[in-house]
Amino acid sequence: MRLLTSSADVNPSQAKLTLSIASTPEEVREVQRLRYKVFVETMGLTALMNAEELDRDEFDSYCNHLIVRDAKSLAVVGTYRVLGPNAAREIGKFYSEQEFDLGRLNNLRGSIAEAGRACIHPDYRSGGVIMMLWAGLAAFMKKEHCQYLIGCASVSLADGGHNAAALYHAIGDSSLSPSEYRVTPHLPFPIEEREPGHVAQIPPLIKGYLRSGAWICGAPAWDPDFHSADFFLMLPLSKLDDRYARHYLKETRSA
Repeated sequence: MRLLTSSADVNPSQAKLTLSIASTPEEVREVQRLRYKVFVETMGLTALMNAEELDRDEFDSYCNHLIVRDAKSLAVVGTYRVLGPNAAREIGKFYSEQEFDLGRLNNLRGSIAEAGRACIHPDYRSGGVIMMLWAGLAAFMKKEHCQYLIGCASVSLADGGHNAAALYHAIGDSSLSPSEYRVTPHLPFPIEEREPGHVAQIPPLIKGYLRSGAWICGAPAWDPDFHSADFFLMLPLSKLDDRYARHYLKETRSA
């Protein structure tokens, strides 16, 4: 099913891009193949290796999968999966609840969409793909009448965890959520074990969330499978930065 009829140019290849939602099992497998390629073959997450060369879990069958394709080759070059409130109710949890206690958000569950498994082919990381995926997220939230976007953003622990710890301590008050939206990690990452003087490098995904107006809702969790510290982020649409709102919440057409 086509979600948006828009397209965009990506430098340096100048490829035309199209955005849609997976509507067949084969399209979902294409998404899972791209995720495997990036997570296992590119990032080296050996815990996810399998003979099928697909990255998949129990949430995939409940989620909507956003797909960005190269319009010429038809290759899937970017994806994001979205779990709406009705689907979360059906499976009985959000993906984030495997890592965090979301008890303080119980009264908001009916208006929450959860995004995850963001993945972009290494050759297409010039900005155009993530912009289209964000536009797709906005269109989904509008369609499902969701007022909050949540998700986990990972920080690699390849440096021993120093950057993840420094990032948490560098978060300003404006980027931390009010206490009523705080979540608690089931397996906390040791944020005090950090290298003195380490200057935090903010991953692009977290930077994009924060620039758009999202909050970080507390200390990170440790994810052994992805060898990462995961930060729980929440973006109330009412807090969305005006520039992003004008871009992503404009009227979109369904095909």
